[in-house]
Amino acid sequence: MRKVLLATALTVVASINTVSPALAIRGGVEAPAPYPFSGSLQRPDSPREDGHTCGVTLVAPGWAVTAGHCTRNNPSLAQVGRPRDWSVRLGSTDAGSGGEVIAVERFITYSPYPVSEGDIGLLKLKRNARATPVALPSARPAEGTTARIIGWGMTCGERVPECYPEKLREADTVIQPAQACDGIFAERELCIGALDGSVAATNMDSGGPALVRDGDRWVMAGLVSGSGGDARPVMYTDVHHFLGWIDDVVTGRLNPPDSPVPDLEGAASLGGCSASVVRTDRTRNNDPALLLTNGHCVPERPAPGQTLEDVAIDLPVTIGDRQGYLQAKARTTRLVRATMSGTDTALFQLDQTYAQLRAKGVKIFKLAGRSARPGERVDVISSGNGKRFECTIDAVVPHLREEGYTQDDAYRYDAGCEPSHGASGSPIVLKDGVTVVGVHSTGNDSGEQCTANNPCEVAADGTVTVRQGARYGQQVRHLARL
Repeated sequence: MRKVLLATALTVVASINTVSPALAIRGGVEAPAPYPFSGSLQRPDSPREDGHTCGVTLVAPGWAVTAGHCTRNNPSLAQVGRPRDWSVRLGSTDAGSGGEVIAVERFITYSPYPVSEGDIGLLKLKRNARATPVALPSARPAEGTTARIIGWGMTCGERVPECYPEKLREADTVIQPAQACDGIFAERELCIGALDGSVAATNMDSGGPALVRDGDRWVMAGLVSGSGGDARPVMYTDVHHFLGWIDDVVTGRLNPPDSPVPDLEGAASLGGCSASVVRTDRTRNNDPALLLTNGHCVPERPAPGQTLEDVAIDLPVTIGDRQGYLQAKARTTRLVRATMSGTDTALFQLDQTYAQLRAKGVKIFKLAGRSARPGERVDVISSGNGKRFECTIDAVVPHLREEGYTQDDAYRYDAGCEPSHGASGSPIVLKDGVTVVGVHSTGNDSGEQCTANNPCEVAADGTVTVRQGARYGQQVRHLARL
């Protein structure tokens, strides 16, 4: 999958001309003045203090457009929904102050599969903006057209404060031939930026506009979608291609219902893994809370046969509410125990107590002192997949082997249970909704034998069995005694 870049009547449509180039977002300059119609999508789950997540552009008094993966990137993965504590800041060069801040009432995404079917989404604002919306294009811009790109995207490769620019950056560059971007959907996307990638959008510029000049006004030609390859221009959604859909949504001719949302209460995220806050019979309200996930989710994963214990480690954690929106943030303080041998589990200590998290409304799960039995119904609650999988424990596998690691007494789920990548570390919960009997860990993707992402089953007599598509979890009863 290609890499996305971490997204009344319409404004009068306009024709597209060119504008003389300036400097560059990557390698560019700070914008000397704001663009009244353009701004930042602000979300509480942003890693940045200013809340910036993606770029947005006002296309009607009460509507802003952004990338579809910016609206779909809520934990429940709803195509249409009502977000919690999202807002847009319009008309400022500073993502954290100034301009006009308006709450987002609803998001509508063009497709449940933004990358493959159309990476565009609309945000309905709780009130009309004061700014004049941007002009929309009357035609697809020609190759060679000069376009201005703007955004607050990252200036270096790490998700740390020094890589997050405080001020809006801008660059003038060129609309390239489609073949200059790898993996482009040429009929509905534009390839924009320097051929060597030296002038281009970066991570967290997603949804931001590419603007072209028509006399004394700007016209929005595209919005940032995804990487066109290393040292390449960037792929932008062609706004002209989606004018009919935008007009239908803004005028109310198309008004889809909100997507059904699963119960994701308590689903937590740690890096690229899922997790959950858990307690044991020995924990007290004022104890530092514990976070359960996989051993392979530890940044420096344990070697075969190795167990890591009592290691200081500082990692950000987010915990969701029933709809998957942010309920609370926390940080790990130490790794209590992690291994990938015998089992694939990790237990972290957090910087907040159970009492403090409960006061924020966080759901606390309980570690079971027993295993789930074959035939028992369970739920796998995944923040990474934005789903609550209803599953049955199909079997307990004597040994599960993968890439030099062996886990004992692993759970195999029924064939209809399909948590995928991103579900690693998800709690396996009994039907009481509270008791955790395991943690999801892996699955056999391609039918290979005992390789990475292709675990094999090893019977007591040493017989090896490969089940392509099978998914597996780990038991946690040993952790209940800690």
